[in-house]
Amino acid sequence: MINYNGRKFVSVKNTANGEVSLETFFEYQQEGNILSATYYGGDIVKGTLIGIVEEKGSLQFRYNHVNSRNEIRGGQCQSTPETLPDGRIILHERWKWTDTDQSEGESIIEEVKSL
Repeated sequence: MINYNGRKFVSVKNTANGEVSLETFFEYQQEGNILSATYYGGDIVKGTLIGIVEEKGSLQFRYNHVNSRNEIRGGQCQSTPETLPDGRIILHERWKWTDTDQSEGESIIEEVKSL
């Protein structure tokens, strides 16, 4: 199982209906198989997510954030990890808004190596 505790990610790709951008950073925490994170940057003022780390490192979680228009947005996401040769992780995400929008999208976030 992948341990996500203390890992930091940055968005590298998102579909047009998403609010996460290249300026959005994620900071993950993990206790047992429970995943949580905060995220911010770009159009995201502050966001949180909570979910489960599955046996092979895949993630299922719900997310909520406040955007720069002072709107509360939320949705659900399924992420599939890919480990790079240098040990960093890329997460391939399929998500769906669960607020008034209900649209779906795909994004990729990439781990930022600590200095």
